[in-house]
Amino acid sequence: MSDWNAEPEDDEAGAVMRAVVRQLRLWREAAGMTQAEFGAAIGYGQELVSSVERGRRIPRPEYLDAADEVLGAGGKIAAMKGDVAEARYPKKVRDLKKLEAEAVELCAYNNSVIHGLLQTEEYVRASVATRRPPFAEDELEQHVAARLARQDIFAGPAPMRVFSFVQCESTLRRPIGGRMVMRRQLEHLLEVCQLRNVDLQVLPLDREDNAGLAGSFRLLRLRDGSTVGHNEVQLVSRVITDPKEVQVLDIRYGIIRAQALTPRESLAFIEKVLGEK
Repeated sequence: MSDWNAEPEDDEAGAVMRAVVRQLRLWREAAGMTQAEFGAAIGYGQELVSSVERGRRIPRPEYLDAADEVLGAGGKIAAMKGDVAEARYPKKVRDLKKLEAEAVELCAYNNSVIHGLLQTEEYVRASVATRRPPFAEDELEQHVAARLARQDIFAGPAPMRVFSFVQCESTLRRPIGGRMVMRRQLEHLLEVCQLRNVDLQVLPLDREDNAGLAGSFRLLRLRDGSTVGHNEVQLVSRVITDPKEVQVLDIRYGIIRAQALTPRESLAFIEKVLGEK
């Protein structure tokens, strides 16, 4: 079994995993099974069972399902799969996912790639694969799964969140993953444009004024009435809470939206770019 490595420096994930492995060990011991006997019963070696119970490996969903059945836990062990899956994702992704879950409005400007919430799986995989130095295969899969998991936000319960995206024209024309991947990505954007709670705008390259030259950023308006910003650059993912800095981003985003095409014009623009491909 190709398993996930645990990252002990991640305190939050470490706390989750300590609770999970403690339950696994207690259930095994209550059943009167040694690690070797338990491993044989669920189809894995004693070394892997030992690594899981010492917190060195994160158990995969099939491991937890097998443990639940063999130990007669009645779904109590299998129910931990969601917590384990969250712990699997990188901390900065978990933090961003939590912020997005708290937002009633999410605004984002991107001038390098299509926004992560709008990416197809093929585009996600292609963009993550461009990272240098490259991720190991299991790390790549981890990052792909984490980004796709964030897209669950579109299926959230009522009241619906409001989304506002502004994409620089360059992101529509940069052939990440190749021609067919970009065709499917543009088709996906056209589908997203049909959602009633999503405004998608394009900032054309021929605009003489562009307030977004300093780079991509997000604004999240939270349920408690506050607003935070988020900025991600080389090796740094930063949540911005200082009111003065958030105000600058808020003003800047308003100007960017005014400089961009309207949502209806943007829809026609994306269709035009798609036709060129």
